[in-house]
Amino acid sequence: MIDPEAFPHNLLIGKSELMLELARSIDKAAPADSTVLIQGESGTGKELVARSIVAKSRRPRGPFVAVNCAGLPDTLVESELFGHEKGAFTGADRQKTGKFELAHGGTLFLDEIGELSLAAQATLLRALQEREIDRLGGSRPIRIDIRLIAATHRDLQQLIAAGRFREDLYYRLKVFTLRTPALRERLEDLPGLVYFFVVKYARQANRHVRDVSPEVLSILRRHHWPGNVRELENVICRAVLAGESDIVQIGDLPEDFVPAHHRSASKVRNYYITMDETARQLCRDAFAAARGNYRVAAKMLGLHQKSMHRLLKKLGLDDLLDTINGST
Repeated sequence: MIDPEAFPHNLLIGKSELMLELARSIDKAAPADSTVLIQGESGTGKELVARSIVAKSRRPRGPFVAVNCAGLPDTLVESELFGHEKGAFTGADRQKTGKFELAHGGTLFLDEIGELSLAAQATLLRALQEREIDRLGGSRPIRIDIRLIAATHRDLQQLIAAGRFREDLYYRLKVFTLRTPALRERLEDLPGLVYFFVVKYARQANRHVRDVSPEVLSILRRHHWPGNVRELENVICRAVLAGESDIVQIGDLPEDFVPAHHRSASKVRNYYITMDETARQLCRDAFAAARGNYRVAAKMLGLHQKSMHRLLKKLGLDDLLDTINGST
């Protein structure tokens, strides 16, 4: 399995040719301070790519300020990006530092830049050209030292043709372009991603999950993944939390996610897994009733003490084994 701790910066996982090409592009884009445009479907890890570029850039310790342009109302774009002075407009009861200033000396990441209005695009273009901003209500320009990384899931050239995106801003942004591939384009990376998320969420939930059944992997490979890696992560998180055994089973997947012909089969549980789960619960109940006395617990279960020890070891009940070892 892949250890999440081996990826402290959530770097992108994958050994497919598309991901290797993306890694090479990141290495090429990182050293310079030029603007980068990341294009790709939602859920493909565009912000992770941006953070990967920053980690290898000349600004790794500078601030990284991320802005979701799709969540900015037109009336607040300038205030959010450039800040405002106290009294600049009704409700401005204090000075506000904008995202450009907060990113000074580091990187500003504008996600979903294709959602900005034409008016906001014009203001952004001026800031990029002049490398200075004006707070709303301010009396002097403020010099900024930032690297801009923008991202979008839209085809900006189509937006330009439709009159919804400025062509001059587009060419200002696309100094260096990268594309994050969709998950369905790199299904050879799917098992590694699955195991990564299994370990991550099993640790968070304090569960012991050691594997994923071949049937589950087969179903995951056949899915179209419109939500890409983000959708996969949510599916695996749900499966880990819903599961009861140490292997992710078909029945742990969301019901509407599993093809109809698998749903009835998923209700039939594996014999050995069911027996082990039952045995674990019996052992725990016996220890609880015996107040931790393993000799009494073994007698209640009709087992010899040595047989009890072997059973606990087989079932992975280390906490109960520690009780035995501590009393000998």
